[in-house]
Amino acid sequence: MASNNTGETILALLTGAIIGVGVGMLFAPDKGSKTRDKIGKEARKAQKTAQDKFNKTSEVISEKAQIARANFTSKLNDTLSAASGKADDILAAMEDKLEELRSRNAKMNKKAETKKA
Repeated sequence: MASNNTGETILALLTGAIIGVGVGMLFAPDKGSKTRDKIGKEARKAQKTAQDKFNKTSEVISEKAQIARANFTSKLNDTLSAASGKADDILAAMEDKLEELRSRNAKMNKKAETKKA
């Protein structure tokens, strides 16, 4: 959202500069060469201002992207850790159940052998 406002600000700044140059040319009391020099200076100022705004916007976006990446990585690690813990719990429960089934099976086999004998 901040980058959108900055983009609008840059557009407004450039539009104002262009309009200002046009009006300045119409009402310039100086010679053409002096007017062109002034226009060139103002254009360079506007370019520098636009470049500064662009650089600041790029820095802000880069910082926000780094923060978002760090948050995502942290949440992903937390989720994976929780999932790993749950998987360990499930495996332990399955091992317990398997041991119980083996025990039952052994008892049933003993009963079957006892009946045959």
